[in-house]
Amino acid sequence: MKNALISRRFVLATASAALVTSATGLLVPARAKGLDPTPSMRGGSNNYRPGAPVVERIGGGGFWMSGTVRRAGDGAYLPGQRIQIWAHTTEGHERDWHSHGATLTDANGAFRLEMPQIVPAFGQPHGHLAYDSGDFKTVFLRPIMHKASDTSLSVDFVLEPI
Repeated sequence: MKNALISRRFVLATASAALVTSATGLLVPARAKGLDPTPSMRGGSNNYRPGAPVVERIGGGGFWMSGTVRRAGDGAYLPGQRIQIWAHTTEGHERDWHSHGATLTDANGAFRLEMPQIVPAFGQPHGHLAYDSGDFKTVFLRPIMHKASDTSLSVDFVLEPI
């Protein structure tokens, strides 16, 4: 019959394995990590117009602004959310009333609004978008386009409940 005594080497190997396993988090039950809310961007609220009307299109079109709206935490897509969009375009400055419009997300939390081609303002081609409906915290975004010749820009919102 073999000796039942535990060797020093066995104790060290077992302790080391337990330490490495606990450091990797393998001893902790798996949990879904929540989706963090989108923070407002500096400069995103420039020339914002509260209550801009929901429109089919801003101006003559030719440029597409699109994206999705989801809830922070569980990431559920949010239908019926109002997104305001405005920009410096070939048809007007971002402070002009006719350069502003809003759209609503569809059943899948997606939005899409056609507008005139965005042109650089202060050296950067960029758009402005805002979630401002009141069910969640307001978020202002100011995404910069890769190139002034781009004809679309996609932006995603993750909203934090109030």
